[in-house]
Amino acid sequence: MMVGHAMLAFALATALTARRWSRERALAFGVAAGAFAAVPDVDMLYAVFGLAQVGLAGVWTMTDAFWSSSHVVHRAVTHSLVVGVVGAAAFAASVAGRGPTDGDSATSTVAGRWSRLLAVSLVAGLAAVAYFESGALGGAVMLAFLVAGLAIAAVAARTAALGPREVLAAALLGLLSHPFGDVLTGGPPRFLYPFDLRLLTERVVLLSDPTLNLLAVFGVELATIWLAAWVYLHATDRRVLSHVDTRAAFGVAYAIAAMALPAPTMEVSYHFVFSVLAVGAVGVAPNLLPSRSVLSAEWDETVTWVVTGLTAVSVAALTSTLVYALSPLL
Repeated sequence: MMVGHAMLAFALATALTARRWSRERALAFGVAAGAFAAVPDVDMLYAVFGLAQVGLAGVWTMTDAFWSSSHVVHRAVTHSLVVGVVGAAAFAASVAGRGPTDGDSATSTVAGRWSRLLAVSLVAGLAAVAYFESGALGGAVMLAFLVAGLAIAAVAARTAALGPREVLAAALLGLLSHPFGDVLTGGPPRFLYPFDLRLLTERVVLLSDPTLNLLAVFGVELATIWLAAWVYLHATDRRVLSHVDTRAAFGVAYAIAAMALPAPTMEVSYHFVFSVLAVGAVGVAPNLLPSRSVLSAEWDETVTWVVTGLTAVSVAALTSTLVYALSPLL
């Protein structure tokens, strides 16, 4: 769901502002919201330490170590709605006085200094709360979360000319939408951290069959990415079908893998996820000629590569679902 968080925030932010703002500004706002939506998963960095502890072991040993370590702090410190609101305020306050809308008057300069002082206070407060509530590890994760958010806010203010209000809106949209996207996978987030109140105690299950449930969750992820793609194409006056190459039909061939591999579940899904995503390579693979770099492609062609790959993955996922559903009859 990591990609889905950013895609959903981008789609919502761009769609909500496309009619009132210029295309470039709406897209920039959407990118900022998407970037903020990815920030809570900075807590996954701790999983790297767990991976380092087992070294070069077997694939399953390494993956188990990675996810076991990630669960130590994952979806707690950085996935809180409370932290999201305070963090968004800090990120917005940190860019006050930098944008062109703030002016060059003495009053604006003083207001900017007070806003940045507020940002420092909020950042220090969040780091301190995380340290006292979750120890040094929690404090370190919170600090990484805050640094990432401040960096995104600074880039948004300088390159996209987004002011404090726009940064606040983008941060709120990204940070507050993220936790809800995690209710379908793994353990539920601590929505009200640092308060010891639980809105959910276990993940939401869409279907009772474990394999169909995984495929349904994967379908939700794909739908989110498709929504973002549609919003982008619509905002840039492009049509979806104009950017889908016939190579996407290759996704049907995933039926072979679906019959050969074990049925995936939420607990054991690596073989499905990695293999089905690999199908997306058909979007760009035929263009990887020795004399031509991917970076040399025209942007419009790049869009076609991405949409074709996404279509191929969607076809592969649907094919896998049909194979599993019809397997009792085969």
